[in-house]
Amino acid sequence: MADPLYELLAPYLDNPASPETIPTSSDPITSKYLTRLSTLSLSSLTSQEPQSLSQSSHSTLLSIQSLASRSNAAVIASSDHLSQLQETLPLLISEANTLQHDIPKLDEGATAFSTIYSRSAENEVLDRRKKALLMERNADRLSDILDLPTLLSSAIASSAAQGASSTTNHATALELHSHIKRLHLLYSNSPLISSIYAQTESAMQDLTSYLISSLRASNIKLAAGMRTVGWLRRVVPELDASNNSTLNGEGLLGYLFLVCRLSTLVTTLSALEPLRRLADQETETRLRKTSISATNSISSGSAWHGGQQTERYLKKYIEIYREQSFAIVSMYKSIFPSTPDSSMTEVVQLPFQSLGLKSVAVSPKQASRKGEMEAVPSALSTFPFYLTNLLFDTLTQYLPNVLDRTSRESLLTQVLYCAGSLGRLGGDFSLMLAKLSSREASEADTSDEDEDSADNEWVEVMKKHRELAGRLEALASGVGTSKGADKGGSLRIKP
Repeated sequence: MADPLYELLAPYLDNPASPETIPTSSDPITSKYLTRLSTLSLSSLTSQEPQSLSQSSHSTLLSIQSLASRSNAAVIASSDHLSQLQETLPLLISEANTLQHDIPKLDEGATAFSTIYSRSAENEVLDRRKKALLMERNADRLSDILDLPTLLSSAIASSAAQGASSTTNHATALELHSHIKRLHLLYSNSPLISSIYAQTESAMQDLTSYLISSLRASNIKLAAGMRTVGWLRRVVPELDASNNSTLNGEGLLGYLFLVCRLSTLVTTLSALEPLRRLADQETETRLRKTSISATNSISSGSAWHGGQQTERYLKKYIEIYREQSFAIVSMYKSIFPSTPDSSMTEVVQLPFQSLGLKSVAVSPKQASRKGEMEAVPSALSTFPFYLTNLLFDTLTQYLPNVLDRTSRESLLTQVLYCAGSLGRLGGDFSLMLAKLSSREASEADTSDEDEDSADNEWVEVMKKHRELAGRLEALASGVGTSKGADKGGSLRIKP
C-alpha cells in the first residue's frame, strides 16, 4: 500500500532547490509514514494531519535550534577536523608505510639487545647493575656492619671510663669481636669485611692495652686482678697456657702479670726519689770522709756520724717493698694456683751455696734431664730472686751509711719481717742477711774484729727476731700470758 501511495504523491515531492533531499520509497521513515497515512480517514487527513505535521515541524525546529546552540563549538571543531582530514590521511598512510618498513629493523635490534643483555650471558653493565641492586636491597645490613667498629670502640671506651668493674661492656666487646671475626672467616675475600676486621683488631689492641694498664694499678685488689686476667684470657687467647704446650699452667699471662706488678712496685718506689737524693748525698759525704781517713791518720773529727736521711729512706723503702712484694706473690698464687712451689724454693736457695749451706738435693733423674728441651719454667721461679736482689742491691748501697747500732738493728729487723712475709709464700731470704753483712764488711776493707762485729750484729738481730716471733706465735695461738706478765711482761691477753 505504501508504494502506490508513494507513486501517487511523488509528483508533489519534487524540490528543485535540493533534489538530493527527495525521500525514496525504500526509506524506512518514508515507508513508515506512508503506512500510517493509509490508516487514516479522509476527515483526519484534511483536518488533523496538517496540524500534526505543523506541530512536528515546529518541535523539530526547536530541537535543531537547541542542538545547534549546545553543540556549536563541537560542530565547528568537527568541521575544522573534517577539512584537515584530506591532508592527514595521506600523511598517516605515509607514516604507516614507514613503520611497516622499520619493523624488521626494530625486531633485529630487539633480538640483538636480548642476546647481549641476556641473564645467561656475561656482561659488565649487567654485573654492575646487579651489584647496585644487591647493595640497595642490603643497604640496612651494610649500614649495620659498618657500625660494628664504632660500637666496639664505644664499648671499649665505656669500659675504660667505668673501670675494672665494667663486665658488661667487656662482654659486649668480645661478642662484637667474635661476630666480626666470624664474618671475616665467611667473607675473607671481601675488602669491606677485611677493612672492618682490621679496625676491630686495632680496637681490641686498645682493649688489651687498657686491661694491661689495669694490672699496673697501684690499688688493685685480688678480685679485680682475677677478673682482669680472666678477660685477658678471652681477649688475647694466645697468652693462655692451653695454647702453648711449652709453658706452665699460668702461660704468658703469669709473666705479664708479674711484669706489670713489678712495674707498679718500681713506680711506687720511685716516689721516694727526694729521700734517695738525700741518701746519695750522705753516701758521697761518707765516702769522702772515708777516703780522707784512709789517706790521713784517723781522727774523731773526720769520722762519719750521719745516716739519718738514709735511715728514713730505707725504712720507707723496706715498708713499701714488704707490702708490695707480699701482695704480688700472694695475688699471683691466688690467680694462678696451678703454679708449682718447688721451683720458687729452688731459685731462692741458690745463693746459699756460696755461704756453705746445704741446698736442695738434685735426684739422678733430674740431673739426666738437664740437657733436654724442657718446658719453660714458671714465672714465679725466678721472680722472688729478682725481688730479693732488688732489695739487697739497695741495702748494699745505702746500709753502710747507717752506723747507729739501734737504727741498723731496726732496719735489719724490718728486713727480717719482710723475709718472713715472703717466707709464708715460699720465698724466705732471711739467711741472705749474713751475706749482706759480710759483703758490707769486705767493701769497707775493715779488720777481722769489724767483720766479727758485723757477724755478731746479724746473729743478735736474728736471735731477737726469733724470740719476738715466738712470743707473737704464742699470743696468736691463745696461750695464756699470765705467767709472763707476773715476771714483768707488759702484754696481757685474756683467753
